[in-house]
Amino acid sequence: MSKIDIGISENDRNAVAEGLKRLLADSYTLYLQTHNFHWNVTGPHFRELHLMFEEHYTELAEAVDDIAERIRTLDVVAPGTYKTLAELSAIEEVEGVPEAMEMVGLLTHGHEQVVKTCREALKTAQDADDESSVALISDRMRVHEKTAWMLRATQTK
Repeated sequence: MSKIDIGISENDRNAVAEGLKRLLADSYTLYLQTHNFHWNVTGPHFRELHLMFEEHYTELAEAVDDIAERIRTLDVVAPGTYKTLAELSAIEEVEGVPEAMEMVGLLTHGHEQVVKTCREALKTAQDADDESSVALISDRMRVHEKTAWMLRATQTK
């Protein structure tokens, strides 16, 4: 394979990739959590939440592929093990099966965390003049902000 020459220095590519790795880890952790909750949700809001969680994890499955492929485009190895992703993620695993509305709260928090991770990665990509990563990260941020809003609107008080 030939040497990469896309107008972004190796140091900047590595810095951007590190932010994208954290975004990948948070996204993958949130994907697993959402899929788990989809399988295990019960209660009076079962159907609504079951279907909503399926929409969310399906969207996240596509997102993790896009993020990993962007890391590879920068000529950096994408993390791909549970161990590595868990080490990089700011989202904590959930033990057991929470009640339905607790699931909604946990997923809300998870999406908000991904937004924070996006904000950090975005600054690095902007500083590197990496418009492709900026566009990807900005798009991800919008999706997670909207999803967090929808989850908050679902919560009963």
